[in-house]
Amino acid sequence: MNQEEAIKRIEQQISNIEVLRRVPRGASSPEFSKWHRDTQIIITKIFGEKTRHINDFDGISYHVNFFSSNTPDSYFDKFYQEGLDEVTSILQSFAQEINDFGISAATINKLTSFDSVLKICHRFHKVARQLRSRHSDRPTLEINDEYDVQDLFHSLLLLDFDDVRPEEWTPSYAGSSSRVDFLLKKEQIIIEIKKTRKGLAARDVGEQLLVDIQKYQSHPDCKMLICFVYDPENKITNPYGIENDLSREFEGIPVKVIINPK
Repeated sequence: MNQEEAIKRIEQQISNIEVLRRVPRGASSPEFSKWHRDTQIIITKIFGEKTRHINDFDGISYHVNFFSSNTPDSYFDKFYQEGLDEVTSILQSFAQEINDFGISAATINKLTSFDSVLKICHRFHKVARQLRSRHSDRPTLEINDEYDVQDLFHSLLLLDFDDVRPEEWTPSYAGSSSRVDFLLKKEQIIIEIKKTRKGLAARDVGEQLLVDIQKYQSHPDCKMLICFVYDPENKITNPYGIENDLSREFEGIPVKVIINPK
C-alpha cells in the first residue's frame, strides 16, 4: 500500500465515524464491530502488527466500566461518543504522520517517541478526570490553570522519557528569548502546553500557536514540535479546524497540534 492510498483508507474510516455516532446500541452494534475490525486490518496493513499504532487504537474504550440497572442510557452514550472523539483524533494523527514521514519501517521506528507524546495528549483528560476520584475524598491535583496542566503532563512524560527538560530557553526571536515548556533532548522534540480559559477565544489560541511555532523553529534541538491545548470546558468550537490548519510542516519542522477533549 503506497502513501496516498494509506491516507485515503484512513480518511475513509474517519468519515465513517459520523455514521457510527447515530447507530442504535453504539459500541454493541454490528456496524461498529465491522468498522472496528476493518480499521484494525487497515492499521496493521500500513504500520505492521506489533506497533504502537495498533496498541493505541485497541486501547480506546467505548464502554462504561462500572454501572448498575439504574444507569441511564445517556451515560452509556456519553462514553461511546468520547471514545469516538478519541479514535478520530488518533486516526487523524496517523494520517498526518504518513503525510509528513511516509510509511517505511525505519520511519515507523523513529515515530515511536512522537507517538508516546501523542498518546499522553489523547489520554490527558481521562487521567485528569480520574485524579479527581480519590478514596475518602482525599486531596488531589485540580487542573485549574496552565501550570497545573504542565505539572501533570511532566509526570506523564516520565513514564517513557528519562531526559525531560522543562522551561528550556530558545535562541532570540524578534529581539527577545522565550522558554519552551518541555524539551525531550535525546528525541529532539519540543512540547508546548496551553489551557483554554475565559477570554481566550479560538482565534487567540490559533494566533498564539503560530507565534510559538515561529519561535521554536530557531531552537537547535527542535526536530519536531507538538502543541497540546487542554480544553476541558470545550471553549474552542471548531478544534478540528485549528488542528488541521496548523498540523503541517513549517520550514522543515513537522508540527502537530492536538486539542483535547473535543
